[in-house]
Amino acid sequence: MAKSKEPSNASASNEGKKIKYKTRISFKTSFKRYWQLYLLLVIPIVYFLLFKYGPMEYIITAFKKYKMNTSVWDMDWAVNKKKETDVFFYFKQAFQDNQFLRALKNTVVLNVLDLVVGFPAPIIFALILNELVFTKFKKVVQTIAYMPHFLSWVIIYSLSLRVFATDDGLLNILLNNMGFDSVPFLGEDSWWVVTYIFLGVWQNFGWGSIVYLAAIAGINTELYEAASVDGAGRFKKMWHITLPGIKPTIVVLLIMNLGNILGGGFDRPFALQNNMVMNSAEVISTYVYKKGVLSAQYSLTTAVGLFQSVVGVFFLLMANFISRKLGERGIW
Repeated sequence: MAKSKEPSNASASNEGKKIKYKTRISFKTSFKRYWQLYLLLVIPIVYFLLFKYGPMEYIITAFKKYKMNTSVWDMDWAVNKKKETDVFFYFKQAFQDNQFLRALKNTVVLNVLDLVVGFPAPIIFALILNELVFTKFKKVVQTIAYMPHFLSWVIIYSLSLRVFATDDGLLNILLNNMGFDSVPFLGEDSWWVVTYIFLGVWQNFGWGSIVYLAAIAGINTELYEAASVDGAGRFKKMWHITLPGIKPTIVVLLIMNLGNILGGGFDRPFALQNNMVMNSAEVISTYVYKKGVLSAQYSLTTAVGLFQSVVGVFFLLMANFISRKLGERGIW
């Protein structure tokens, strides 16, 4: 009988290469199959090009003397008081402005407090919701917690006046009826900061818990069953299974929040601030609004905004670098 020829190693490797090559799909073939998906990508690409990357040319305004009817490329470079060219003049002017320094300090303080108090709130809420047994009650609680997210800060401020006002606020009326003095929640710096942080947490903790609930839903249920067999209670399951399961999500969101340490929205501080608490309520976003929109100091506010963005990117990169060094999954 003739012996069957076994394929040599070279021919086997060639076959493997052919198989690997066949599994590749060219861009042309992929475009023919999924052209609808590629077409959908046009919308976000055009959006980012027009509204995100297009206006970036005006960043150079931070180094030039702004003129309304002149192209940004034709504007003169910034000059100092001695009429000498100084491209960093507006950055120096900002850091010599006590109002900006106060806004910078308040922005850092308020954002750090938001991070310390507000960041764990949706995590704790998601863990509690996950432990609820009654499904209907769980859905009602979720709906109630989500609702404040859809309220504008103008409406929230109106509600806060009815609740926290010193003279006729609901909370102070209750305190007076119990024999306590009124508390200036909205009229004193320290109390205003507490109210500011509380309202921020109240608006966002329910909505923020959606991400963590989705992460919890992706945890393998067999882990909980195995823990139950070993005699683990609810708290131990939460500590040893649920929290490690959502740890990558927590790390990513923490990094993104750290990148916004000098950011923050405009609506919340602008709606809640008043003349009695401006020492604590003035932040960079409201400072830029007053100096840029109301006073037309566009070069100064562009410099402030550029500084704010650069510091935010620095914090983002550092947080991601530290996360990767500690063995956690970063943003990239």
